[in-house]
Amino acid sequence: MVNKFIDNFKSIEKDILKIMFLGFRFSFIICIISCIISLLYILNPISHIIYDSSIILFKTGLTFSVMFFICAFAIDKIKKQII
Repeated sequence: MVNKFIDNFKSIEKDILKIMFLGFRFSFIICIISCIISLLYILNPISHIIYDSSIILFKTGLTFSVMFFICAFAIDKIKKQII
């Protein structure tokens, strides 16, 4: 099963991989911003809303990265079935 997953990952088209990695970069930037906001909250705890916003941003970044990963596989499968 793992070998099949690795083979499917290797067979994804280059255009789809490019979009997937751009999405990973976008998600990484969102996670970095959330870490900076968390650090600001640790250094100067003014409001609990800042902490909540950093946690929400971090969850959003992780969700985006997972969605780009899953959508890349789905789009690749759909594209290969059409052609």
